[in-house]
Amino acid sequence: MASVTNTTSTNAADLFASINGATKASSANTAASAENRFLTLLMTQIKNQDPLNPLDNAQVTTQLAQLNTVNGIEKLNATLTELLSGYNETQGLQAAGIIGKNVMVAGNALPLSSGKAYGGALLDMAADTVTLNIKDATGKVVQTENLGAKDAGSFYFVWDGKDSSGNTLADGNYTFTVDATAGSNTVTATAMKIGTVSAVARSNGGFVLDLGALGDVAFKDVQQIL
Repeated sequence: MASVTNTTSTNAADLFASINGATKASSANTAASAENRFLTLLMTQIKNQDPLNPLDNAQVTTQLAQLNTVNGIEKLNATLTELLSGYNETQGLQAAGIIGKNVMVAGNALPLSSGKAYGGALLDMAADTVTLNIKDATGKVVQTENLGAKDAGSFYFVWDGKDSSGNTLADGNYTFTVDATAGSNTVTATAMKIGTVSAVARSNGGFVLDLGALGDVAFKDVQQIL
């Protein structure tokens, strides 16, 4: 079994620009437009009002108050839209900047290639004992190893592709589980798969990372960049 290691950029502006694909388009000021229409209608109504039945001052005041409320909501929406746009651009730059890097996301896939496989785990709390179980495509356990004590948080391991008897196994798709305990208590351990980001794409739900054989994962689901 190979060693287990604990771990904790590139300027991607040009790349993100090609992913993003389009520049910002200016939008019409709907609040100002609505205000102008309201004032035009109000002045027309005042000019053509019946002298014997003039407009009610309370009604005009109420309408003006409603207009101010609408204007305030429109301005708030515009501000939130700008903030969201800025956040999306920042997230896009971050996502594009990790192309070629390894990331850790939830999953138990452990693809073995050229005698190497990489996986990890996320512990809810510190554990006295952490045990790694590696299984082949049929679900048979081919390797079990005690990884020792681990702190709370994430860690990763490297498997050398050998079974419990020291035999070198064929490259292919394997899976793994992690069991952890602290004294007599079970510690929740979430299996984490590790893949290399080969591409970034924008979707309706945000940015998606292409991890090759491990499939696509949402950028927001990345637990750690290695």
